[in-house]
Amino acid sequence: MSRFFDRGAIVAAYVGIGMAVTMAISFLLVIPIEPAYVLLSIPGGLIIGYYANARSNRTRGEWRRILPNALLVGAVTGLTLAAFVLGVKALFFFGDSGFPDFNRVENGVAVGPTCVSGGDCVYHRYLLAEPGHLADAGITDSASFANVYWEQQWSSARLLLGTTTGSALIGGFLFGVAGPRRQRLAPRSAPAPA
Repeated sequence: MSRFFDRGAIVAAYVGIGMAVTMAISFLLVIPIEPAYVLLSIPGGLIIGYYANARSNRTRGEWRRILPNALLVGAVTGLTLAAFVLGVKALFFFGDSGFPDFNRVENGVAVGPTCVSGGDCVYHRYLLAEPGHLADAGITDSASFANVYWEQQWSSARLLLGTTTGSALIGGFLFGVAGPRRQRLAPRSAPAPA
Protein backbone atom coordinates (compact mmCIF):
# COMPACT_ATOMS: atom_id res chain seq x y z
CA MET A 1 0.00 0.00 0.00
CA SER A 2 1.46 3.36 -0.97
CA ARG A 3 1.27 6.52 1.04
CA PHE A 4 -1.48 8.10 -1.06
CA PHE A 5 -3.18 5.31 -3.02
CA ASP A 6 -4.22 1.78 -2.17
CA ARG A 7 -2.82 -1.16 -4.08
CA GLY A 8 -6.36 -2.01 -5.17
CA ALA A 9 -6.69 1.44 -6.74
CA ILE A 10 -3.47 0.90 -8.69
CA VAL A 11 -4.87 -2.38 -10.01
CA ALA A 12 -8.14 -0.58 -10.80
CA ALA A 13 -6.15 1.99 -12.81
CA TYR A 14 -5.00 -0.86 -15.06
CA VAL A 15 -8.63 -1.94 -15.38
CA GLY A 16 -9.43 1.65 -16.38
CA ILE A 17 -6.76 1.49 -19.10
CA GLY A 18 -8.36 -1.71 -20.41
CA MET A 19 -11.78 -0.10 -20.34
CA ALA A 20 -10.42 2.89 -22.29
CA VAL A 21 -8.81 0.60 -24.88
CA THR A 22 -12.09 -1.25 -25.36
CA MET A 23 -14.03 1.99 -25.73
CA ALA A 24 -11.48 3.37 -28.20
CA ILE A 25 -11.54 0.27 -30.38
CA SER A 26 -15.34 0.17 -30.30
CA PHE A 27 -16.18 3.83 -30.85
CA LEU A 28 -13.18 5.28 -32.66
CA LEU A 29 -12.13 2.46 -34.97
CA VAL A 30 -14.86 -0.15 -35.48
CA ILE A 31 -17.89 2.18 -35.40
CA PRO A 32 -16.48 5.72 -35.40
CA ILE A 33 -18.97 7.60 -33.21
CA GLU A 34 -16.96 10.15 -31.26
CA PRO A 35 -19.96 11.59 -29.34
CA ALA A 36 -20.71 8.11 -27.94
CA TYR A 37 -17.05 7.83 -26.91
CA VAL A 38 -17.27 11.10 -25.00
CA LEU A 39 -20.64 10.26 -23.44
CA LEU A 40 -19.45 6.84 -22.28
CA SER A 41 -16.58 8.47 -20.40
CA ILE A 42 -19.12 9.61 -17.78
CA PRO A 43 -20.52 6.22 -16.70
CA GLY A 44 -17.06 4.71 -17.22
CA GLY A 45 -15.60 7.23 -14.79
CA LEU A 46 -18.39 6.63 -12.25
CA ILE A 47 -17.85 2.89 -12.35
CA ILE A 48 -14.06 3.00 -12.18
CA GLY A 49 -14.10 5.50 -9.29
CA TYR A 50 -16.42 3.26 -7.30
CA TYR A 51 -14.55 0.10 -8.31
CA ALA A 52 -11.16 1.44 -7.17
CA ASN A 53 -12.40 1.68 -3.61
CA ALA A 54 -14.29 -1.61 -3.66
CA ARG A 55 -11.12 -3.27 -4.99
CA SER A 56 -9.18 -1.64 -2.13
CA ASN A 57 -11.58 -3.01 0.50
CA ARG A 58 -12.35 0.47 1.73
CA THR A 59 -15.39 1.14 3.87
CA ARG A 60 -17.84 3.99 3.93
CA GLY A 61 -16.46 7.29 5.20
CA GLU A 62 -12.71 6.67 4.74
CA TRP A 63 -12.42 9.89 2.72
CA ARG A 64 -8.65 10.29 3.06
CA ARG A 65 -8.22 7.18 0.91
CA ILE A 66 -11.45 7.04 -1.08
CA LEU A 67 -11.09 10.35 -2.94
CA PRO A 68 -7.38 9.93 -3.84
CA ASN A 69 -8.11 6.41 -5.11
CA ALA A 70 -10.94 7.74 -7.28
CA LEU A 71 -8.79 10.63 -8.51
CA LEU A 72 -5.98 8.26 -9.52
CA VAL A 73 -8.14 5.89 -11.52
CA GLY A 74 -10.14 8.72 -13.08
CA ALA A 75 -7.01 10.55 -14.22
CA VAL A 76 -5.37 7.39 -15.60
CA THR A 77 -8.53 6.35 -17.44
CA GLY A 78 -9.15 9.88 -18.72
CA LEU A 79 -5.57 10.26 -19.95
CA THR A 80 -5.84 6.94 -21.76
CA LEU A 81 -9.12 7.95 -23.41
CA ALA A 82 -7.59 11.30 -24.42
CA ALA A 83 -4.43 9.66 -25.78
CA PHE A 84 -6.50 7.30 -27.92
CA VAL A 85 -8.67 10.05 -29.38
CA LEU A 86 -5.57 12.08 -30.27
CA GLY A 87 -3.76 9.02 -31.63
CA VAL A 88 -6.64 7.91 -33.83
CA LYS A 89 -7.20 11.45 -35.12
CA ALA A 90 -3.48 11.78 -35.88
CA LEU A 91 -3.50 8.43 -37.70
CA PHE A 92 -6.32 9.51 -39.98
CA PHE A 93 -5.08 13.11 -40.35
CA PHE A 94 -1.50 12.31 -41.34
CA GLY A 95 -2.32 9.08 -43.16
CA ASP A 96 -5.00 10.43 -45.51
CA SER A 97 -3.91 9.76 -49.09
CA GLY A 98 -6.96 11.44 -50.60
CA PHE A 99 -8.28 8.29 -52.27
CA PRO A 100 -10.95 7.85 -53.69
CA ASP A 101 -11.93 11.53 -54.03
CA PHE A 102 -8.42 12.79 -54.80
CA ASN A 103 -5.13 11.47 -56.20
CA ARG A 104 -6.76 8.74 -58.31
CA VAL A 105 -4.65 7.03 -60.93
CA GLU A 106 -6.12 5.04 -63.81
CA ASN A 107 -3.83 3.24 -66.25
CA GLY A 108 -0.86 5.20 -64.88
CA VAL A 109 -2.50 8.59 -65.51
CA ALA A 110 -3.66 10.94 -62.71
CA VAL A 111 -7.41 11.46 -62.87
CA GLY A 112 -9.43 14.16 -61.10
CA PRO A 113 -8.36 16.60 -58.42
CA THR A 114 -5.20 16.10 -56.38
CA CYS A 115 -4.00 16.94 -52.89
CA VAL A 116 -0.87 16.43 -50.82
CA SER A 117 -1.19 13.36 -48.59
CA GLY A 118 -1.95 14.19 -44.96
CA GLY A 119 -3.54 17.37 -43.70
CA ASP A 120 -4.00 18.88 -47.16
CA CYS A 121 -6.16 15.94 -48.24
CA VAL A 122 -8.22 16.19 -45.04
CA TYR A 123 -8.69 19.92 -45.71
CA HIS A 124 -9.83 19.23 -49.27
CA ARG A 125 -12.30 16.57 -48.07
CA TYR A 126 -13.84 19.05 -45.62
CA LEU A 127 -13.81 21.74 -48.32
CA LEU A 128 -15.66 19.41 -50.67
CA ALA A 129 -18.26 18.50 -48.01
CA GLU A 130 -18.73 21.88 -46.28
CA PRO A 131 -17.28 24.77 -48.29
CA GLY A 132 -19.45 27.49 -46.72
CA HIS A 133 -18.84 26.28 -43.18
CA LEU A 134 -15.06 26.49 -43.55
CA ALA A 135 -15.19 29.96 -45.11
CA ASP A 136 -17.46 31.19 -42.31
CA ALA A 137 -14.90 29.95 -39.77
CA GLY A 138 -12.12 31.88 -41.55
CA ILE A 139 -10.40 28.76 -42.86
CA THR A 140 -8.82 29.54 -46.23
CA ASP A 141 -6.03 26.98 -46.61
CA SER A 142 -4.74 23.69 -45.23
CA ALA A 143 -2.54 25.41 -42.61
CA SER A 144 -5.43 27.37 -41.06
CA PHE A 145 -7.54 24.22 -41.27
CA ALA A 146 -4.88 22.20 -39.40
CA ASN A 147 -4.77 24.80 -36.61
CA VAL A 148 -8.54 24.69 -36.12
CA TYR A 149 -8.67 20.90 -36.50
CA TRP A 150 -6.01 20.23 -33.87
CA GLU A 151 -7.42 22.79 -31.46
CA GLN A 152 -10.71 20.91 -31.68
CA GLN A 153 -8.96 17.58 -31.05
CA TRP A 154 -7.11 18.95 -28.00
CA SER A 155 -10.40 20.35 -26.75
CA SER A 156 -11.96 16.88 -27.06
CA ALA A 157 -9.01 15.36 -25.20
CA ARG A 158 -9.35 17.89 -22.36
CA LEU A 159 -13.09 17.20 -22.21
CA LEU A 160 -12.46 13.46 -21.95
CA LEU A 161 -9.90 13.92 -19.19
CA GLY A 162 -12.18 16.28 -17.26
CA THR A 163 -15.39 14.26 -17.57
CA THR A 164 -13.72 10.96 -16.73
CA THR A 165 -11.82 12.33 -13.74
CA GLY A 166 -14.84 14.25 -12.45
CA SER A 167 -17.10 11.24 -12.88
CA ALA A 168 -14.59 9.02 -11.07
CA LEU A 169 -14.55 11.46 -8.16
CA ILE A 170 -18.35 11.32 -8.07
CA GLY A 171 -18.12 7.51 -8.14
CA GLY A 172 -15.69 7.66 -5.22
CA PHE A 173 -18.02 10.02 -3.37
CA LEU A 174 -20.91 7.59 -3.92
CA PHE A 175 -18.74 4.81 -2.52
CA GLY A 176 -17.90 6.96 0.50
CA VAL A 177 -21.59 7.58 1.17
CA ALA A 178 -23.14 4.26 0.21
CA GLY A 179 -20.28 1.77 0.29
CA PRO A 180 -19.96 -1.09 2.76
CA ARG A 181 -19.94 -0.28 6.46
CA ARG A 182 -17.25 -1.21 8.92
CA GLN A 183 -17.63 -4.61 10.47
CA ARG A 184 -18.55 -4.35 14.11
CA LEU A 185 -16.84 -6.73 16.44
CA ALA A 186 -19.24 -9.01 18.24
CA PRO A 187 -19.14 -8.56 22.01
CA ARG A 188 -17.50 -11.36 23.86
CA SER A 189 -20.04 -13.60 25.41
CA ALA A 190 -19.61 -14.85 28.93
CA PRO A 191 -18.81 -18.54 29.24
CA ALA A 192 -21.85 -20.64 29.97
CA PRO A 193 -22.14 -21.80 33.59
CA ALA A 194 -21.17 -25.41 34.06
